This record gives sequence, structure tokens and C-alpha cells, in this order.
Amino acid sequence: MNDKEIFLEIEQNLLNDNKPSNYLEEALKNHLLDNYPFSMIKDLQEVDQNPKYHPEGNVFIHTMMVVDEGAKYREKSRDKRVFMWSLLLHDIGKKPTTKLRKGRLTSYNHDIVGADMTVKFLEHFNEDEAFIEEVRGLVRWHMQSLFVTKDMKFQNIGDMLKDVNINEIVLVSLSDRLGRGNLDYKEIEDTRVQIKKYKEKLSSFKK
Repeated sequence: MNDKEIFLEIEQNLLNDNKPSNYLEEALKNHLLDNYPFSMIKDLQEVDQNPKYHPEGNVFIHTMMVVDEGAKYREKSRDKRVFMWSLLLHDIGKKPTTKLRKGRLTSYNHDIVGADMTVKFLEHFNEDEAFIEEVRGLVRWHMQSLFVTKDMKFQNIGDMLKDVNINEIVLVSLSDRLGRGNLDYKEIEDTRVQIKKYKEKLSSFKK
């Protein structure tokens, strides 16, 4: 299979499977993700995460959980192709940014770095500029739900809303936050409440 054929095969599974992770894990085992730019996804298995926030393990495992979570919501998206690709690529910036600082794993600016990597990934397949821009935007701003709900200094609702649709970034945030290991019923409900508040805050923001 050539690169474009692999890309289209991944896309078919992202858009149609209840658990796209099944195909992606097989693709990894069968070395379909060895070559650039698919290696951006493969490399995520080498990136450990803070077990407090990600008990499921490395970034590849987390990403698989996120695309499976997203499969539950993709019909609510206005463009499920943009939505599902943004979930698969949302954390690719963690490979170059993850560092051990004072005994703690951090990935500062992985959203910003990942947005640039997303453009390079999709340009490799000569994808439409508007499509690339929409996926880039969702990757770039996927951390804002955390920054906004925790009222952190990194929040930037004004610039984000110039770049993304509220409903789409909320669906991405929900999939990302629920795509983690060992969440009990209360944690899932708390996450849903936080995401609801996030959506309300974005909807009431005066541009």
C-alpha cells in the first residue's frame, strides 16, 4: 500500500468503525505507521504521560481511547471527517514537547506544536486547504477546555473563536477528557458538567 492508500484506509475506519482503535492498533503491528508522516502517530507509543491524569499509559493508548470515544459523537459533528482526524492528531505535539521537569512529565505547548505538525501531516496527502485549516484549528485549541474551566492564564477564548466552531471544539474536548483510563461514574459525570459549563462560557463570550 502506498501512503495515500493507507491514509484513506485509516479515514474509512475513523468514519465508520465503532472502535477505530482496532484497525489503528493492527496498522501499528503491521508496520503501516512506520514511515513519515504516519510515524508521527507511531511515535506516540514512546511518550509516557503523568499517571495522575493518564493512568491508561502512553500517548498512543490515550489517542486510541479518544478516537473510540469520538466515534460515539461523530454524528453530532458538522464535519465528522474533520472531527475524527483532529482526534487522531490532537496530541502528536507531545512527542517533541514532553519533558521531565522536577520529577514530573509535562508537555507544554504541545497544542501549538501539534497544530503545525498537523498541517505538515495533512499537506503530505495534498489535502484541501480548508480541510487542513479546520483540523489544525481543533488541534491548536483542544487544551482550552482545561484552561478555561480552571481559569488558567493560558485561556484565550477570543482568538480561539476566530478559529473554531463552538460545537466542534466542545465535542473534541469531551472526547479528549473522557478518553482516559479508570474513570469512574462520578468522574465521567463531573467531566460532562465541566464541558457543559465550558460550552456555556464560550456561547456567552462577547467577541
